[in-house]
Amino acid sequence: MSGLRRATDQIAPRVLSISTFLSGAILLVSGATPSAAARLSLVARVLPIGVIEVSHFIGSVVGAALLVLSHGLARRLDAAYLLALTCITLGIVASLLKGIHYEEALALTLVLLVFWQARPSFNRRAAFFDARFSTGWLVAIAGALGASVWIGFFAFRHVEYSNELWWQFGLDAQASRFLRGSIGSAVLLLLVALARLLAAAAHEVAEPTEADLDAVSAIIERQPWTFPSLAFLRDKAVLFDDERQGFVMYGVQGRTWVALGDPAGPADRVPDLIRGFLEKCHDFNGVPVFYEVRQDFLHHYADFGLAFVKLGEEARVDLTSFTLAGGHWSKHRQNRRRLERSGVTFRVIPREETAAMMDRLRAVSDEWLAAKAGGEKGFSLGSFSPDYLSRFDIAVMERDGEIIAFANLWAGSQRFELATDLIRHTRAAPPETMEALLVHVMAWGKTHGYRWFSLGVAPLSGLEQSPVAPFWSRVGSFLYAHGEAFYHFRGLRAFKQKFHPQWEPRYLVYPGGLGLPRIVVDVSALIAGGYRKVVLK
Repeated sequence: MSGLRRATDQIAPRVLSISTFLSGAILLVSGATPSAAARLSLVARVLPIGVIEVSHFIGSVVGAALLVLSHGLARRLDAAYLLALTCITLGIVASLLKGIHYEEALALTLVLLVFWQARPSFNRRAAFFDARFSTGWLVAIAGALGASVWIGFFAFRHVEYSNELWWQFGLDAQASRFLRGSIGSAVLLLLVALARLLAAAAHEVAEPTEADLDAVSAIIERQPWTFPSLAFLRDKAVLFDDERQGFVMYGVQGRTWVALGDPAGPADRVPDLIRGFLEKCHDFNGVPVFYEVRQDFLHHYADFGLAFVKLGEEARVDLTSFTLAGGHWSKHRQNRRRLERSGVTFRVIPREETAAMMDRLRAVSDEWLAAKAGGEKGFSLGSFSPDYLSRFDIAVMERDGEIIAFANLWAGSQRFELATDLIRHTRAAPPETMEALLVHVMAWGKTHGYRWFSLGVAPLSGLEQSPVAPFWSRVGSFLYAHGEAFYHFRGLRAFKQKFHPQWEPRYLVYPGGLGLPRIVVDVSALIAGGYRKVVLK
C-alpha cells in the first residue's frame, strides 16, 4: 500500500496540472464563443444583466488564472492547490450564471472532486514565483490564450469592430463581453509576467549559515558515512527536509544541479530528500544529478525514473582484519622503519588543538600547491580552509618538530568508517611519506575501533569492457585504458591497490537521455572551479 500511495502522490500532481490547464482553456474558449440564445434568455429572466456581464468576465479571467496555476500544481505547491480550488469553484458558478453552460460546469465539477481527494499530494510551501516558467510552459499558456482570441474573432466575424463595442452592455452584446473577457485575461497574464520579472533573481547556491552547519553536524553524528563531511566546505548549498533530520548538499553549474553523494540522514528520509531535490531542480528548470552515490541506494533513484552509470570504484580497507604482518604488507613495514630511522614520527592532533596548528598546516599546503598545476579543487574534494580543517582531527608526519605531511580525518558515527580528505606534504618529505601516513592512519583507526577505512574513488575503474556493455561504459573503459595523458586513472587505482582494499562501485544518477556528456563537463567544472580550469589543469 505504501508503494501505491507513493506512486499516487507522484502521478496526481501531474494529472491535475494537465486537467487544470485544460479547464482554463475550456473557460477561455467558452468566453470567446456565443452562448445559446435560449439559455441566455432563461438566465435573463432570473438575473439582472450585470450578473451575466460580471460572470462572463470572471469566467474568462479565471480561465487565464488556471493556466498559470497549473504550473504550480505540477510542483505540488500548497498555495497553487488552494488557489486552483477557489478558481475552479468560481469557474463552475460563472459557467452557470453567464448562460447555463452546464457541460463545462460538469467537467469542472469532476476536476474539483479529484482535487478534494488529492489534497495530501500538495504539501510544498515554496514561493510560487521562485521558480522559472520553462519555455514549454510559456508557449502553452500564450498558445491557449492566443487560440481563444482567434476563436472569438472567428465566432464574431460578422460583427463589425468599433470602439463602442468595448462599452456596450446588453443581452445581445456577446461580442463586447468577449472583448472585455479577453483583455481581462491578457491583463492578468501580463501582471503575472511582471510579478515574475520583479521576483528574486534566478537561484544561486547560498552558502550555509552557522545554524545550517550546526544542523548538518548533528545529522552527520547520527549516520555512519564520512562523505557528508564535505558540507563543511561551505562551497555547496544544503537542502534539508522539513524536520531538518536529513540533508542533500549540492552545487549548480549551468543548468546542471549536482547533489554530492547520497542524502545524509535516516534511511526512511532518503526518498523524501531525493524528491525534495528533484522538485527544487524542477522549480528552476535544472537538470538533477546525484554524483558518487552508493549501490545500496540505487533503488531509491530508480523509483523516480532516474538512470545511472558507473563512475568507478571506491577502495575500502576492512580494519577489523587489518594487520601489517605477512608478505603483502612487507613493503609498508619497510617504509615505516625507514622513516622512523630518519626521525619521522606520526601523531594525531585532536580537533581542539587544530586551530593552534593552522599556520604550520598552511605552510605545508602552500608548498604543496606551489608544486602542483591548477590550484585548489573543490566540491567533491577538500580544499585548505581554516574553518573547514578546524572541525577535524589532523594526522601529521613530523621530522625534527616540523610537519612534513598532514591529512584531516573524517570519522563516521559509531566508529563505522574513517577516511582522509585533504592530504598534503612538503618537498622535503621522503617519497614513501604518503603511503606511510595512510598506513599509520589505518593502524590508528584499528586501535580506536573503526570498522572501515576509505581510500576514496578510483574514477572509471571496474567498468565493463565487453562489446555488449552500454555505450557509456565502453567509453569510460576506453578512457581508463588510454587516457593517462589527461588523468592518471590506472595509476590512481594501482596506488590504492597497494593497501589491498575491497572495491565498491559508485554511480552517477541522472535523468537519462543524451545529456550525459554535458553533465560530465559540468560536474568537472564544479570540481575544478570553472570550465576554463577543466582544460587548463
